[in-house]
Amino acid sequence: MSQRFYYTKILQYFLQGLLIIAPLAITVYALYFIISTIDNWLPIFSYTNEKGRVIVQNYGLGFLIILLAIIAIGYFSSFFITGRLISFMDRVMERTPGIKHIYTTTRDFVEAFAGDKKKFTFNVLANIDDTDVWRMGFVTREDMAEFGFQDYVAVYIPMAYSVAGHVYVIPKSRIKPITHITSAQTMKFAVSGGVTTVDEVETRVS
Repeated sequence: MSQRFYYTKILQYFLQGLLIIAPLAITVYALYFIISTIDNWLPIFSYTNEKGRVIVQNYGLGFLIILLAIIAIGYFSSFFITGRLISFMDRVMERTPGIKHIYTTTRDFVEAFAGDKKKFTFNVLANIDDTDVWRMGFVTREDMAEFGFQDYVAVYIPMAYSVAGHVYVIPKSRIKPITHITSAQTMKFAVSGGVTTVDEVETRVS
């Protein structure tokens, strides 16, 4: 009995340690993977090994240069002349056959999360199936008249533990705005499968 208790306690301590280490280790690995991948985009310091493969060893310098370049582009784009140039390039890319669909889709996706055209800011509870089951989502288009739907909205429903999701077109009467937590907290709660905590426990809807 005592030996079984001993093994149970060891297993309990192991699981407790895993709960502490796993999120930290996954976060560190994800950051390392992202930084090292971007760092290799600029082969500043590289060599060819005995197998003929090019090995890049920038030690973070490439990542730093790319980061500073992005910040510089964002800074200079705020000026009038530079802004006009970027707008011109944007129009050219939109009209270029073959790449315009890739460019506009990528641009709209990035603008949905950042910039002045953020889309995931109107967090709601959506009644998708016309039952008493509600899903957390975001209104991405408040007027669907151009698609032939009057008083309908487009709602994006994120999937748990995934970057994917679904878009539904439903009547405005079947959405309820979430007012007591932010859109970021709503996204965090939905993507985590409801296991994460939010600052405001009681979420009232109107």
